[in-house]
Amino acid sequence: MLERVHAIMHLYRSAQQRSLRAGPHDLAHMEIKVLGFFARRPGASQSDLAAHSGRDKAQLARLIRGLRDRGLLDAIADETDKRSTRLSLSEAGKAMFAALHRHDGALAETALEGIAEADRATLLDLLERVRANLEAGQA
Repeated sequence: MLERVHAIMHLYRSAQQRSLRAGPHDLAHMEIKVLGFFARRPGASQSDLAAHSGRDKAQLARLIRGLRDRGLLDAIADETDKRSTRLSLSEAGKAMFAALHRHDGALAETALEGIAEADRATLLDLLERVRANLEAGQA
């Protein structure tokens, strides 16, 4: 069953990447995740992202530098700690993230076409239970 979930996520990410390559920016999966993090948490720091993602700080620094170089992230010095930088989406980053969000919504509708709302709710509930079981197993 989990192999099917993996296959579905692979198809989803492939469709997402094809769409991105057709646009003005060629973003990798992790770059999309970083943009999403700062879209949901404007003003967060690179350390906040590292704590949230569990990723290597050096890898995140390279990703953030690349997104800043492309004009998708803005940075300002933290007012209380000048060694820390607060990051948020630039106007171009907001536009890119909005386009990603619209595309993801359309892709989700394609994926769920022909599935009744009640069945969608059941699927969501079952997937949430699987996630909770896996989290409980890590404790």
